[in-house]
Amino acid sequence: MRASLASWDRACDSNGRSIPPAQPPGGPQGVQRPQVRLTPLANALVRRFVPNADQVEDNEVRLRYGKLASVVCIACNVLLSAVKGAIGALAGSVSIVADAVNNLSDASSNIVSLLGFKLASKPADDGHPYGHGRFEYLSGLVVAVIVVAIGIELVVSSVKKIANPSPAEFGWGVVAVLVLSIAVKLWMARFNRSLGARISSTTLIATAVDSRNDVISTAAVLACAVISAASGVDLDGWAGLAVGAFIVWSGADLVRDTVDPLLGSAPDPRLVEHIRSKILSYPGVLGTHDLMVHDYGPGRQFASAHVEMAAEEDVLKSHDVIDNIEQDFKRDDGIIMTLHYDPIITNDPSVHDLRNWISQHITSIDPRLTIHDLRTVPGPTHTNVIFDCVKPHDLAMSDAELQRRISDIVLQKEPHAICVITFDSSYVSSEQ
Repeated sequence: MRASLASWDRACDSNGRSIPPAQPPGGPQGVQRPQVRLTPLANALVRRFVPNADQVEDNEVRLRYGKLASVVCIACNVLLSAVKGAIGALAGSVSIVADAVNNLSDASSNIVSLLGFKLASKPADDGHPYGHGRFEYLSGLVVAVIVVAIGIELVVSSVKKIANPSPAEFGWGVVAVLVLSIAVKLWMARFNRSLGARISSTTLIATAVDSRNDVISTAAVLACAVISAASGVDLDGWAGLAVGAFIVWSGADLVRDTVDPLLGSAPDPRLVEHIRSKILSYPGVLGTHDLMVHDYGPGRQFASAHVEMAAEEDVLKSHDVIDNIEQDFKRDDGIIMTLHYDPIITNDPSVHDLRNWISQHITSIDPRLTIHDLRTVPGPTHTNVIFDCVKPHDLAMSDAELQRRISDIVLQKEPHAICVITFDSSYVSSEQ
């Protein structure tokens, strides 16, 4: 997901106002959504229970998707838990009973998911002006923690079974139930994954991974039951141990993925590239920097950036362009954008040349270094060269050392220069 997203052509009228495309490609967020294919049954369920299913950025539509996925999964998991619990108890198999308990806990995690979608759909209020969208991330985290807890419990019960082995009965009823469980869970994994991809839901993606884990665990239980019946070697406990370890590892991976947006992870590089390309496509815009993107839940993104425009241009005209950009982002991408106007002197070739020269030569320190907002203040004995420099987070160099290194470079071009540098941090991917 590191590929850049090409900007699309934008027409402008005689006043420089952008003319909105008939249908902005990529949908909201400016990122091309994958073409998600649903199973015939899933497609029928979506058509029946999710009106306006294509409007996935609408909170009410997202809630309907979440309700549909949760209710379907609760029904499937409760049914599988009841059937496998009965068969496992009759056969005396700890791994089958554990698998049944796993399905029951899956149903509880589906209830958590449903609650998360419901809370996330609440509108903004005085205490939460950015809405409640992060409840969906929190519910995904709870599901991931439940997955880890299930894996740990399965490991513990399997170790007990290894220490105190007891024979498990094998029969075609066991095989039939386990095969049925694998088929249902395979469908559930695809169902949740496709719906999760369609609405960009970490909660449904986590549920899909959980269903995939169930397929692996049930397949392992079935394989060990067949091998044990054929060889007489009891592998029931060992199968449970291996499956439990895999579930713990997978759940820990899910926890990390669901915690990232809560901690404020860097925005998708495709979105960053789209925002930059779109801003630069407007008339009069010379550059952009200091981009920040804040994620308050799916469909709730806020962004800010600085826009460089010619200082010699009429201020009201520049302000009009910036206002158009902000409004277009809100309409086309669903992003609340705030832009800061940076006037750039363009009729002084010496300043322009100096900026380009510094920008080119500081890459010898680190290719990711960039500068902006450069201006000069000449004096009788020296010239103050004032600019901002974006410093990567992982650059192993203090601000004082970087100031000295950059100043030495500038002195090669301007022997009487004194550099006044403000160091900024990058809040987007360093690859951009």
